[in-house]
Amino acid sequence: MTDAPRGYALGLLRDVEPDEEIAEYMERIEATTAPYGGRFLVHGGRLVGCEGEWDGDVVLLEFPDLASARAWYDSPRYQAILPLRTGHASAKVALVEGVPDGHRAADKIRLLFPDRHGSDGRAH
Repeated sequence: MTDAPRGYALGLLRDVEPDEEIAEYMERIEATTAPYGGRFLVHGGRLVGCEGEWDGDVVLLEFPDLASARAWYDSPRYQAILPLRTGHASAKVALVEGVPDGHRAADKIRLLFPDRHGSDGRAH
């Protein structure tokens, strides 16, 4: 097991036209993620928007790392089924690197503001 942060494929799908090609895409996608260690975390579940407009279905896949997520998306096997979705839905899709286990918000503060001092007067 590696300490690399996990990678994620995040999609916001809108205007999905349920038809045979979308059904085929859904039947075939898991076989494309398996070789890269991918798994669904969210697949269009109930969405409760708290800020901004959310007008679609969220899909979130997890991979062992960002390189695996990229390799899956670029793979010939996934690219072969991608038109089955893109022809019947509009989407925004991104690959994003997660954080390592044990990450805390203060870890990011130290990277962004290396000279920032805490309430104890010491640099963090």
